[in-house]
Amino acid sequence: MEAGGERFPKQRQVLILFLLLGVALAGWESRRYFVMEETESGSFVANLAKDLGLGVAELAAREARVVSEDNEPWLQLDLQTGKLILSEKLDREEMCGPTDPCVVHFQVLLKKPLGVFRAELLVRDINDHSPEFPEREMTLKILETSPPGTVFPLKTAQDLDVGNNNIQNYNISHNSYFHVSTRNWGDGRKYPELVLDKELDREEQAELRLTLTALDGGSPPRSGTAQVRISVLDVNDNAPEFAQTHYQVQVPENSPVGTLVVKVSARDLDTGTNGEISYSLFYSSQEISTTFELSSISGEVRLIKKLDFETISSYELYIDASDGGGLSGKCSVSIEVMDVNDNFPELTISSLTSPIPENSPETEVALFRIRDRDSGDNGRMTCSIQDDLPFLLKPSAENFYTLVTNGALDRESKAQYNITITVTDMGTPRLKTEHNITVLVSDVNDNAPAFTQTSYTLSVRENNSPALHIGSVRATDRDAGANAQVTYSLLPPLDPHVPLASLVSINPDNGHLFALRSLDYEALRAFEFRVGAADRGSPALSSQALVRVLVADDNDNAPFVLYPLQNASAPCTELVPRAAEAGYLVTKVVAVDGDSGQNAWLSYQLLKATEPGLFGVWAHNGEVRTARLLSERDAAKHRLLVLVKDNGEPPLSASVTLHVLLVDGFSQPYLPAPEAEAADAAPAAPLTVYLVVALASVSSLFVFSVLVFVAVRLCRRGGAASVGRCSVPEGPFPGHLVDSGTGTLSQSYQYEVCLTGGSGSNEFKFLKPVFSNILESDLGRKSERCSTFQNS
Repeated sequence: MEAGGERFPKQRQVLILFLLLGVALAGWESRRYFVMEETESGSFVANLAKDLGLGVAELAAREARVVSEDNEPWLQLDLQTGKLILSEKLDREEMCGPTDPCVVHFQVLLKKPLGVFRAELLVRDINDHSPEFPEREMTLKILETSPPGTVFPLKTAQDLDVGNNNIQNYNISHNSYFHVSTRNWGDGRKYPELVLDKELDREEQAELRLTLTALDGGSPPRSGTAQVRISVLDVNDNAPEFAQTHYQVQVPENSPVGTLVVKVSARDLDTGTNGEISYSLFYSSQEISTTFELSSISGEVRLIKKLDFETISSYELYIDASDGGGLSGKCSVSIEVMDVNDNFPELTISSLTSPIPENSPETEVALFRIRDRDSGDNGRMTCSIQDDLPFLLKPSAENFYTLVTNGALDRESKAQYNITITVTDMGTPRLKTEHNITVLVSDVNDNAPAFTQTSYTLSVRENNSPALHIGSVRATDRDAGANAQVTYSLLPPLDPHVPLASLVSINPDNGHLFALRSLDYEALRAFEFRVGAADRGSPALSSQALVRVLVADDNDNAPFVLYPLQNASAPCTELVPRAAEAGYLVTKVVAVDGDSGQNAWLSYQLLKATEPGLFGVWAHNGEVRTARLLSERDAAKHRLLVLVKDNGEPPLSASVTLHVLLVDGFSQPYLPAPEAEAADAAPAAPLTVYLVVALASVSSLFVFSVLVFVAVRLCRRGGAASVGRCSVPEGPFPGHLVDSGTGTLSQSYQYEVCLTGGSGSNEFKFLKPVFSNILESDLGRKSERCSTFQNS
């Protein structure tokens, strides 16, 4: 209880001490002291001991001291005298710059007990700076037609002093053309304008040089001068005009050096040099000239120094636009420095799903949260993704967002999406954070293989080697992996009679087609089949294409002679009357070729003849004709060897032998066949028997000839327009050999086909052309007969 009783009286004593101190200083108010700049160090400012109502000893005992808010050691307290004195010489321009008044705030600190007394020192300006022009010489170009009273702005001088010590007036050297008028800006600053008093005459005086003087209001006053050179120009009647007389601009304080602040634009209706505009600052403080740069050509104002909103929050620029003729216009630019939004939004991904199967309905891809540490508009955010993506952002509670698909995805259209999530706050300037995520789309077997063509046409030459690669088919699948692996196969043939399995095969991996055996154009000229392509998906998808194979002809068939036949039991002899004229048709060699195209184009050539020059063969139709008139000296028997050749490469050929007998008329006995020549060597003993037989034969032939002549005459009269009395016998001749279609029969002919009776072979004995009109006019010249000669 005693300890507690001692503590409470001590607390009461401290309380009473503070109460008394408060009562003692209750009458203290913030004091203001005055001092002129450039006052020497140690000069007296005020008696603080007296102003505080404290003794000198008490100030020393309580360790009184002076503290400046800027921690600048401008003032100090002499504890021995209680006087406030200057610790150094003060320069108002260095301390406060253009700010007026220049006030220094300080506090007097006391201890034991603690006490703080606020006061301020007003530093008064003295006229220690002279006005200075930014340029020693300025040039004005003035039209000689400028009317009196025209005003021309001049560049202002700068004076670091303030108040009356700043510039108060401008004047110009004596002249008879101009005087200077001093104007005031809204903030109290003064600027000069050159006023024309009298019209200029360029022919009288093309240039004037004047001295401009700036005077301040100090005592004594100070001045600064600059030279003004005035060039008198010819007529320029349009002054530049700004698009705006006043520009207002807001610039963020964190704008980098070189940032375009504003671009002023003036227009001059003149042309040439009178329309060329040059921009300049006609009032520029030191702070403005070190912070901004004006392009004299483009009118762009750019930063050349970092801005600081806390130091200077606004600037005022005055810009002059002068044309080449000396006219000018002016505008002002107000630049407001804006505070910045310095916290970027944050984005945190909570979950991410990738890959996503294609063709799936709305699927959740990602869940994320956004945050901004700023507040107000700077903390409010918007979240977005690119507009051209099939995805949506769905907001949830507590700044959570869900990224979902906007419908089914198609991997074949796009297999990968790069999504940029952009979070932007609403501050000024707006800050944004971008987060990139990659979403893969997995494949589903939803595309069947597709052939590059719906049908393929392949060509292969006959007589090919087995297992020959004849072509390929190709199919592609837009899916991926096993869903895109294509297998080829042959489908059941369209024509069940085509042995497809023995004709072609296909490689299941690459679609190469191979001919399994040698093909024959004459047996199979073309065939079709289907091929299938299936993928390895589940379930598998497939497609098919049609393949047509054309067999190209090879020259593998020699010409075949239809007439005259060479396998007859006895050769056929052609009879030619000796009275035949040149060009007389003896016979026609008829041949065909099993090939096609130029391989079946036939030509005829006389290789050998008993008497050259007597007969000739037409190359294109095989007609054998006499080449000249016949005479008695020509041999009766002739043997002709005719070559039939196709146009293939290499060409193939066949030959045929013709026997020709020259007769004086149908009553002349026939000569023996060439085979009977061998009988000339028989013994002469049975000569009588031979003569008797020969006589009987000649008589029989004569009677037979008369009968044939009568029969032919009757046939021609009854059916001159028919094809022939004799019809083509049925036999083993293939249909394509009857008419080759190759133009062998170039003219219209009718033939009588006679068969040997009872032979059983159905072979041609002769092929006789029928000309009814010629037979009627000259039976002796055009009668042809086919006789069978036998060896006796």
